[in-house]
Amino acid sequence: MSLGLERDIIDQAAYDKNLQHLRGAGVTLPKIADLADPPARLAEKAAEIAGIDPDTPAAENLFRVHWHNDTSRRGLADVPDHVVLGPELTGVDAKIVVALGNRFPMIHAHKVLAAYGCLVPRLLSGKFDAGRHRAVWPSTGNYCRGGVAISRILGCRSIAVLPEGMSKERFRWLEEWTADPADIVRTPGTESNVKEIYDACHELAKDDENIIFNQFSEFGNYIVHRAVTGPALARTFAAVGEGLRPRAFVSASGSAGTLAAGDFLKAELGTDICVVEATECPTLLYNGYGEHNIQGIGDKHVPLIHNVLNTDFVIGVSDRATDNLNLVFNTTAGRDYLRNRTGLSQEALAGLGDLGLSSIANILGAVKYAKYMGLGPDDAVLTVATDGAAMYETELAMAEEKVPGGRFEALDAAEAYGRYMLGAATDHTVELGRFDCERIFNLGYYTWVEQQGVSLADFDARRDQAFWDGLMDLVGIWDGMIEAFNKA
Repeated sequence: MSLGLERDIIDQAAYDKNLQHLRGAGVTLPKIADLADPPARLAEKAAEIAGIDPDTPAAENLFRVHWHNDTSRRGLADVPDHVVLGPELTGVDAKIVVALGNRFPMIHAHKVLAAYGCLVPRLLSGKFDAGRHRAVWPSTGNYCRGGVAISRILGCRSIAVLPEGMSKERFRWLEEWTADPADIVRTPGTESNVKEIYDACHELAKDDENIIFNQFSEFGNYIVHRAVTGPALARTFAAVGEGLRPRAFVSASGSAGTLAAGDFLKAELGTDICVVEATECPTLLYNGYGEHNIQGIGDKHVPLIHNVLNTDFVIGVSDRATDNLNLVFNTTAGRDYLRNRTGLSQEALAGLGDLGLSSIANILGAVKYAKYMGLGPDDAVLTVATDGAAMYETELAMAEEKVPGGRFEALDAAEAYGRYMLGAATDHTVELGRFDCERIFNLGYYTWVEQQGVSLADFDARRDQAFWDGLMDLVGIWDGMIEAFNKA
């Protein structure tokens, strides 16, 4: 299997050119181990680069592609920035611990980490020639932005591929960061139209100067999240979890990269792994299909890098819930209602702006899991906020237009909060047995073997947990390649 699993230099001439190219740009690369434990390994570097704007394509920002940035994103936090949601908001006794992805540099989302984990090994193997190739980043939003950001820092031409119906904020960012309008490829549809993205990539791949970095099948995405996001979440739990039992890690499916953190947490803390998907497109739940607006979670297929046989739950969440709670969390009427209803502080209410649509879906998945399992005040559920509400301001306005009268008011907030947060039930929650996992695993055959050309042997190799554990050997190998590059 050759999907981002290079272990050494494949093309020496390309590697030499990449070395010269990146040296000329003044680039030094952080190791994956650095990004996994910044307090121990990057404290001096963080102080050195404190004056660098985190929203510019400066090479120094590569050393901020981790979970330990503080609120300003210029300094280093000992514990990843997070919020702990209690029963006053969620209605469940268990603590919901949410790591905040909008502390990442440049794109205010954690997908920039996945992009780094996919592109750098290709550069250091010579498989990607920075002077010749274009990096193509297929995505439903944040991954392609992360890919463009990392590519620009490394001086690589890049192409973003995403559905035309994604939030306007994503396209505004891309228009500012890409070199040419033609470097943004808009495919038909919205969040649910992943195959259309693949079709566009097939056309782009006909030009051998284009290298496709498909997040759904790039194992660098899995490896870097298991190596970096997993320890970050474990460190977060250690800081808040005295007297608490870690019960589960909850994350929307998306590319399944973030879910790799669940494999780490399951091994280290014994947590369940829960996958969230939209009930409007219940592929993992019921082999279903459809469309939805929980932007950033992908659907209608099983990612190649999803370790399905290690998954414990699939939990369905409706986009009606995320759209309405986005209004509750991010309008004056909604926050006023929450302040009066829950007693949350102004600081806590402002912090709800750190939660984008998929983040709210993750929290609702955690709430449904807590209810299903009957969790109490000594239990904790871990999850992530991939991005913040700033990425969905136009979606917020469109959701408000759908409210009767076109204005979201206190009564609307009360109804939405009661129905979608306090009223969240255990429907569309499946506790997976062996046969359920096999069903989901087998469903991936039609995408990856029949449509995308993965060999049956490579597809089936993923049934063995030793395959996934063995991938982590690449962390040390890639860090060795990074160290050799930095010293060259």
